[in-house]
Amino acid sequence: MTTFPATTSALDNLTNASPGKRQASVSTQYLQVLMVTPRYFPYMGGVENHVCQTARRLVQQGVSVTVLTTDPSGQLPASEQSEGVKIQRVRSWPANRDYYFAPDVYRVIRQGTWDIVHVQSYHTFVPPLAMMAALRARLPYVVTFHGGGHSSRLRNSLRSAQRALLRPWLARAERLIAVAKFEIEMFGRELRIPRERFVLIPNGSDLPHVARSTPRAAQDGALIASVGRLEKYKGHQRIIAALPHILKQRPDVRLWIAGAGPYEAELTSLAERLGVAEHVLIRAIPAADRETMATELSKADLFVLLSEYETHPIAALEALALGLPVLVADTSGLSELAERGWARAIPPGSTDQQVAGAVLEQLDHPLVPTSLDLPTWDGCAAGLFALYQEIVRRSPCAS
Repeated sequence: MTTFPATTSALDNLTNASPGKRQASVSTQYLQVLMVTPRYFPYMGGVENHVCQTARRLVQQGVSVTVLTTDPSGQLPASEQSEGVKIQRVRSWPANRDYYFAPDVYRVIRQGTWDIVHVQSYHTFVPPLAMMAALRARLPYVVTFHGGGHSSRLRNSLRSAQRALLRPWLARAERLIAVAKFEIEMFGRELRIPRERFVLIPNGSDLPHVARSTPRAAQDGALIASVGRLEKYKGHQRIIAALPHILKQRPDVRLWIAGAGPYEAELTSLAERLGVAEHVLIRAIPAADRETMATELSKADLFVLLSEYETHPIAALEALALGLPVLVADTSGLSELAERGWARAIPPGSTDQQVAGAVLEQLDHPLVPTSLDLPTWDGCAAGLFALYQEIVRRSPCAS
């Protein structure tokens, strides 16, 4: 297993490179990278944010980046450019599901000219098409897992089988990129792929720096923030269910659920049924409005993330960067925050009373780490660039 440097120094030695189907030497043209992702902005999510943050930073360093993504709606531009990143969209089906069957992904990759293909996430029909096309086009490719969870128990139960089916293509990737340490052990063991084939390149945190607001508990009651897409597996319902017990000790506590998604009606109904609706605000902030997100999140007294599965929780890192105490479920990548002393963790099966007790403990005696070495998006982009350079240099097409 390799860890690439989380600094910008790797970007200082830009190696010129030409397209994947190239005749010229890699020293004659800039490196050209194709990032393939099932979804991209204006859709919001962790993978979308990862691709956006790294792609634009690579462009700033002179790399040519094209994002190949899907459009289930058929209403977005087929091609456009944003902050120097070229975006190409192809139709996917069905429109109201997250399978993203998009056969044109294969055609675009076969007809394109890139030095390297970077496949982002593995959960949909997009990754196998992308890997097959890269192999047929003799283009080197890497894969970032972006493990993630899902609200469907059936879909979660099929993950292992899905990875087993993908193994022949995953095993032929130049490198497999993990964003959290536990992924290397888990995927390496399950896929029977040696650890040295994996690279650890963590996500970053991109919220603008804002001065932490004075705690508002004295005036308006403590504010708890639960951030993430409104899906069942994200666990927002767990903090709502604990709220009646919290209010017995802190009757002026307020809960802000920052997100949008299909589970909103269920969350609203739960709050009304428990009689805590007046203490709960569900309000999303546009993904691109990082200044507002930083400002609003800085007003919180506690950040909670009780998700069933998070690979490398960007929202929690952003809360830590703002100096907030953090409470998480002791699972997946969230456990790593607790292991480093950055957050308090509670077992995934905790009762509503136990969740309430942990929340009150963090409000009364907050754990706020005094020293943080948080990963950055600059470091993430630098790690990716160093990896691309290494692969292109030893590619048989590079000479």
